[in-house]
Amino acid sequence: MFQKELASISEQILIAIEAAQLPSPESIDWIPTPFQGDWGYGTSTCFQIAASEARSGAKIQVPIRAQEIATLLAEQLDVTPDFESCEAVRGYLNLTISPLHYAEKVTDRVLESQANFGQGNPKSERVMVEFAQPNTHHSFHIGHARNAILGESLSRIVEFAGFPTIRASYPGDIGLGVITCLWGYMKFYEGQEPQGVHERGQWLAKIYSEANALLKPKENEDEQEQSLRQTYDEERRELLKKWDQNDSQIRDLWLTTRQWSLDELEEILRLLGINIDVYFFESQVDEPAKRIVDELIRIGIAEDGRPDEPIIIRIDDQLGLEKERYRTAVILRSDGTTLYLTKDLALAKEKFETYNVDRSIYVVDVRQSLHFQQAFKILELWGFSQAKKCHHLAYGFVTLPEGAMSARSGNVILFMDVYQEALRRVEAIIAEKNPQLVDAKRTKVAEQIGLGALAYSMLAVDNNKDIVFDWDTALSFDGQTAPYIQNAHVRANSILRKAGKLPPKASFDYALDPTEIELIDLISRFPAQVRNAAEEYKPLLIATYAYDLARAFHHFYHAVRVLQADSAGIRDARLRLSAAAKQTLANSLYLLGIEAPDEM
Repeated sequence: MFQKELASISEQILIAIEAAQLPSPESIDWIPTPFQGDWGYGTSTCFQIAASEARSGAKIQVPIRAQEIATLLAEQLDVTPDFESCEAVRGYLNLTISPLHYAEKVTDRVLESQANFGQGNPKSERVMVEFAQPNTHHSFHIGHARNAILGESLSRIVEFAGFPTIRASYPGDIGLGVITCLWGYMKFYEGQEPQGVHERGQWLAKIYSEANALLKPKENEDEQEQSLRQTYDEERRELLKKWDQNDSQIRDLWLTTRQWSLDELEEILRLLGINIDVYFFESQVDEPAKRIVDELIRIGIAEDGRPDEPIIIRIDDQLGLEKERYRTAVILRSDGTTLYLTKDLALAKEKFETYNVDRSIYVVDVRQSLHFQQAFKILELWGFSQAKKCHHLAYGFVTLPEGAMSARSGNVILFMDVYQEALRRVEAIIAEKNPQLVDAKRTKVAEQIGLGALAYSMLAVDNNKDIVFDWDTALSFDGQTAPYIQNAHVRANSILRKAGKLPPKASFDYALDPTEIELIDLISRFPAQVRNAAEEYKPLLIATYAYDLARAFHHFYHAVRVLQADSAGIRDARLRLSAAAKQTLANSLYLLGIEAPDEM
């Protein structure tokens, strides 16, 4: 919050350290100190300096020496006009700020910055976030929604933190699963396709599950049934062979049906407020991946065991590790076909060389953890410096109360069913609680609340944990939910709408209520939360923060009078604080991919 002011004090500290011929610290980091009548920041820099002296052979007690250094520095610093005092306390340097000055500074900064409040300075590193990539010839279900929502939120956070950000999607558009759907379509359904975008996408998913059921061995099947199933499997594999041979009829039909899936995907992403910048397709990286294998053999990273064995990379041996950690990776089968790992190497090369990506984040489920550990280490062995800044954002599964979902069996909750049910439930609640809301607004607000509830239910749980999707929990208006946070925004907007014009300035020169202190403190922490969430690749931090801020505003709303405050000065201050809270809530919700309604 006070980054510029703290940077100025840090410069003074470095000058004083040099003048005193003290060891230079690695960095000067400031952390907020708990409110005890004043706000403030503290740094442990003096402990770093004392520890450095001790390592150099000085016979000192680090805590005592740290206090001596802190006292020396505190006497030389000019902290006015931004800070009230600078004190040496048990080896720490503590800066204090009066409540009056701090509250004014926080609210002024928010209201001057508006939608940019909390935004980081521009960074030089380009980030690519890869997400929203279901296989084609399926339909988008609630498990895919977790991936898309998590990836979009992370994209907004790193972008807001100052990193140039590219949103990428890598749909699996070929393989035996896709061919299975294509076979089922040609065998039983060709020419019967519905016309609607979502209807076609869901129809392909139905064909896929039906085709898998026909190809799955049955208990106690007779010879005729077994023979028919084997015939179906042979037809399916012949179809894959024709695709590999670039059969024009098969390729044209594959591209047409693939587009049906992509049409549905893009329509759902539009509903979620997601715009993908670049699509990579699995089918496009197969040949480049094979050329990469040849290069890795040539430079001595990969071992060629053909014709009887696959091409492998002994990653642990290449890294000089004695204990097994990354294991041996197969990068090409003995028959010359590629694997997911091979294609991911080709995709990474294109990211780094074509899109100048410095950091690559892969939003993929937790089952692929070893896969990405191997991919990143192979990229490192290959010589890509960006490999150390590749990150797998793993996430747990979304299951139903009765168990896991399966696209093959058709046991999934489709996203559009969730969306329609969300609208139905929210519209019913609005009709009961706010019948004056006109129909056009009601539909829009229902969409904002319904989609917000869905998104927040995916983001408010640690990404490594599984989610049991439940209608009532996801759409609840109580507890830690999006509707609770959105309602805080609505309440703040209601106060400001009734007040009319927002006062241009205000003084907080009065005894602040505890709820005001809590609210001001939380608002001031938003920029740091954005930085932390971006550095840790963790949208959960913003989801938790948004709830804490909403709860603080609800406490404030119930505890103090704003429009009927005891004086015009207090009224002006609380109006500006309400406006600052509203803006910070809106910024937080934006980072979660959730809209902030003005009424509900």
